Formats: sequence, C-alpha cells, structure tokens
Amino acid sequence: MTIPTQATYLIIGAGIHGLSTAWHLGEALAARGQTPRNDGSAVDILVLDKTGIAAGASGIACGVVRNNYAQSAMRELMAHSVAVWESDPEAFSYHPVGYMQISPEGMFEDVATIAQEQAAIGYESTFIEGAAHSDRYMKDLFSDWQAEGITSVLHEKKGGYANNAASIHGLAGKAEAVGARILSGVTVTGFRVDGGAAAAVETDRGVIQAEQVIVAAGPWVKTIWDMLELPAAIPVRGSDGVVHEDVPMWVYWSLQEGTLGVDPGLQKTNDGGAPPVIHVDTDAPLVSDVDGSLITEEMWGIYYKPDLNFGGIQGGAMPYRVEADAGDVAVDPYGPESPDFVVGDDFTHMWCSALAFCQSRFSGQISKYKNEPSGGIGCFTPDSFPVFDRFHDNVYVIADSNHGFKMIGVGALVAGELLGTPSDLLEPFRMSRYAEGRQLPVSNSPFPWS
Repeated sequence: MTIPTQATYLIIGAGIHGLSTAWHLGEALAARGQTPRNDGSAVDILVLDKTGIAAGASGIACGVVRNNYAQSAMRELMAHSVAVWESDPEAFSYHPVGYMQISPEGMFEDVATIAQEQAAIGYESTFIEGAAHSDRYMKDLFSDWQAEGITSVLHEKKGGYANNAASIHGLAGKAEAVGARILSGVTVTGFRVDGGAAAAVETDRGVIQAEQVIVAAGPWVKTIWDMLELPAAIPVRGSDGVVHEDVPMWVYWSLQEGTLGVDPGLQKTNDGGAPPVIHVDTDAPLVSDVDGSLITEEMWGIYYKPDLNFGGIQGGAMPYRVEADAGDVAVDPYGPESPDFVVGDDFTHMWCSALAFCQSRFSGQISKYKNEPSGGIGCFTPDSFPVFDRFHDNVYVIADSNHGFKMIGVGALVAGELLGTPSDLLEPFRMSRYAEGRQLPVSNSPFPWS
C-alpha cells in the first residue's frame, strides 16, 4: 500500500468521531469554495485506522441515543448530536423510538432536574412522578410491566438507537463523498514533535507530514496519549478545593452487554408498535429468574431494546472497573489477550433475571442468551466524562470516555474548532477543568457515565 506523505488534517480512527470530523471538515471546506485535495501524495482530509471502518468500539456499540444526563453540559451536547442523527436517519440506520429512564426514589431529584432542564432547552420529554403513576404509565405501554421500587419515569420522545456498524459505514460514505480519504490497515507507531508541534505521524507504512492531527481512537486513546508523551497522572482539584496529586488520567471499565436470542418482535408496546429504549435503575432486591436466589440488594440498573441487527433483545448492565495493568488492557484494550468481549455467567444470570423483573414476557428465557461478542472495554477519564482539547499546539484529542457512539455531532463541533470557530458546547470539556476543579457533577445512578 502506498500512503500519502502529506496531510492537512490527519485523523486517527475510523469510528464515530473520526468519520464525523472528516465529513464535517469536508463540508466546511466545500462551503468555503475549497475542494479537498486527494491526489495521491498530498491529501487534505486523511483518516487512518489500524484495522478498518467500524472495526472497534463503534462497530459493536449498543447504539443507544439519549439525552438522559445529570450534567447540563452533556444534555446540551447530546441535544446537538440528536439533531445530527435526525438529519439523515436512513444513512445512519437510526431508529427514533425514544428513550425511558425509569428510576427509584434515590434518583428522583436528579431525574426531575433533568426533566426541567430538557424542557428549558426544548428537548421533548414527559416526566411521570410517584410510584402509582409510574406503574400505570408503564403498564399502559407494556401490560406485563412488573418492576418494583420505581418512583419516576422520564420518557424522552426523541432519541432511540442506531444500528452500529451500518451507522459508521453511512458516515464513511458521507466523508468520502466530500473528499476524505480513508485508509485501513495503517497503524500509528509514533509522532515526530518539532518546536512543540507534532510535525509528522509515524506509521507502519511510512511517515506522514501533518498540519493538524485529530486523535479519535476511542478506547485506544491511552495508547496514542502515551506516544505523545502526555501525562499518565494529573493533579485534580476536588469540589472542596483540595488538590489530589497523581490521579490516573485513564482507567478502564469492562462494559457488560449481551443479547437474549428471542424474536425481537417479542418486545412490542400494547398497541403493537416499536418500543422506546428502556433503562431501569432500582434499589429493589433482584432475585434469580432461575432459582429464586438473591442476586443483589444493592442498587442496580439495566438497559434493553429489541434489535434486528443483534437478532434479539440487546442491552447491558453496570460495568466493572478493570485494573490498568491487567494483561494487554493498558496497551490495547481490544488486543488478543484482553477481556474485550468477555461477559461471564454472572452477567448473563443478572441481566436475564433483571429483564424478567421488569417484564414477565422475559421470564424463563435465560437459555436463549446468545454468547457472542458484545460490550467491550471503555477507557475513562478521571471524572468519566469526555475531554475535547488541543495538545502539542496542533494535536486535537477527542477522548469520549465511553460516551462516543451517541455523540455523532461532536465531529461537527471539532471541525468548526479546527477551522477557527470555538464551540461553547465543547468548552466544559477542556483538560483545564481538572486543575481548576470544574469537573462535571456526579449523578446517583449506578452507571459511571450518567
């Protein structure tokens, strides 16, 4: 393979962020009357991926698109991204079925605030308060609804889910249509930093001079971060003003997801329609759907949806933290020795029992669980929220902290910043927030990314 020797914008990663950035850069250049170069040795928009389009996290993502965040900055960013999903549902294989956050009393105030602030930004949702009203609302949708410990329902009328790989290939088509070149099977091996800037990117196929480098590597971000010799640990100022030294910049969580191999049509609303994505958090005890034994008395949560792409009811549960030095995880979270697609019997038992806890139609179905690749390893920042910022003068890092797939609109904002237009929506996610004590607030959800 002959690769270009020069690139104006060199993007690392052909997933959701890399391809969205390439597409929006191409559109922005065209709007300025510039046709992106793509003449062999010199390319204006070049996307490199060590494997291929949708080969990593974006290609196996659950695909949920939601606005449900306890942080106003995330809600505003997601409202922007939902609009991008809605701009071309067919190309993005997007299903705007809505999303439901179903919660216990301990999360009531958080969810009520989310509902109020969604209304303030014009994001349509319905908020149901109280155990009896919540139960009635859910049974009006699903006659077999039986979840306990629920005191509120936030029903987002926008959002839904997208078919992962199909979405990414749709983005790739849009990027190529505006002049971007996508090269698969090219691995970045290092950088040549000159005068404070990354003047060139070293790959296993040769060296490429680059004016701007965009890192959109998903869970591989730590690998590229280390190549750039950026800090492995950072000082973080807490809300109390105390500075905590040497906080690890990156931690890994194992994402627990799977598929119940039943007919996706099993999950329909009472009127036979397509259901919203369901997310349930509760502090009610969870018992086994197999033998009635206690699984947990701690707060727990699951999410699920019918999905023809996965061939059943697909979803997940709370992740668990993986030590950074566990096998190859620290080097390559999707490497051959890493626990990339591993979910164990504990997850299968818990998740299938939780489905039955929510709806009786899922009782006795655990034998149909499909043991196949899903989930993966997520690379998280110190506060579990994204970092969008410049380093080494000309390196723009998109570190999504496992919020990636749903944030399809980030590429448009990054493209704008690369072309000189700062984004207010991205400002809360700068690296400086850690030293200044401006981390995003933590919710009461059992999920680290809510």
